[in-house]
Amino acid sequence: MSSLSTPATGGPEPLLLLLDPAARQTDGESVRIAKDVLCGGADVKVAYPESPSELDRVLSHRGRRRPVVIGSDLALQRVLQALHRQRELGADAVGMVPVGRVNELAAARALGVPAEPVPAARAVLSGAPRKLDLLVDDGGGVALGGVRISGSGARRLGGRTGGWRSLWAKLAAAEQGTVLTKSASDTTKSEHSSRLRVEADGRLLADVDRPVRVVEVALPVGEAAGEGVMEIVVRAPGALVRARAATVSVVGRGFGYEADGHPVGPVRARTWTVHPGAWGLLLPATQPTV
Repeated sequence: MSSLSTPATGGPEPLLLLLDPAARQTDGESVRIAKDVLCGGADVKVAYPESPSELDRVLSHRGRRRPVVIGSDLALQRVLQALHRQRELGADAVGMVPVGRVNELAAARALGVPAEPVPAARAVLSGAPRKLDLLVDDGGGVALGGVRISGSGARRLGGRTGGWRSLWAKLAAAEQGTVLTKSASDTTKSEHSSRLRVEADGRLLADVDRPVRVVEVALPVGEAAGEGVMEIVVRAPGALVRARAATVSVVGRGFGYEADGHPVGPVRARTWTVHPGAWGLLLPATQPTV
């Protein structure tokens, strides 16, 4: 179940705090500090959604409240995916206070979210929204930063599922049917698991007649951010292909991949498309906005 509470504080920008259930277990002190700062500067409601359906319900009934995520990259990803599904992704900028292990916060760091709870919470209260691109796939998933496919990806990803710390990660996998079973892992150990057809805006980058070691897709950061294109790298034995495109399609006999470092798959085909300026993120006001 989820619980809602309304602290007795007022502020010009009402907030809906969405707490990843794992955040309190990982770093309860940072969660407490962030809540104290936010409640001191705004009218706040706190929700602890424990399933994708609860997350959808809480977001759809938020009214004018701005969503603020306290948790990992995946927690933010799940909220953006829910907003995208509800066609409200660009309605209001989203805030984030990153809480989690270092390797669970790589996307937040790359996007410029302050690492410590106090400056991150202050950016939510007084920061400036920055429009950012988003990778959206034809299976309904989203990625904040990038996607990675490796030749042995399905087998390696399958070994990681037991180590996920975030409850939302497990719920996401169950919802999309993406948890890799042992049988799926065994079937992708053969050579065909690395034989992929990769097309970027209709240009053929790799085909099934030769194995592919890695396919990396990333949204640019820094000055190149916000251009509506992704950067694609295909690594094969003795070959390296680079491209920039708005859409990339990958087809194979069964492959797993990582979206923002989190495992998905196996799938037989997937297409990713850049949605330019699809969402806004509150960042410290001294940072440049686009």
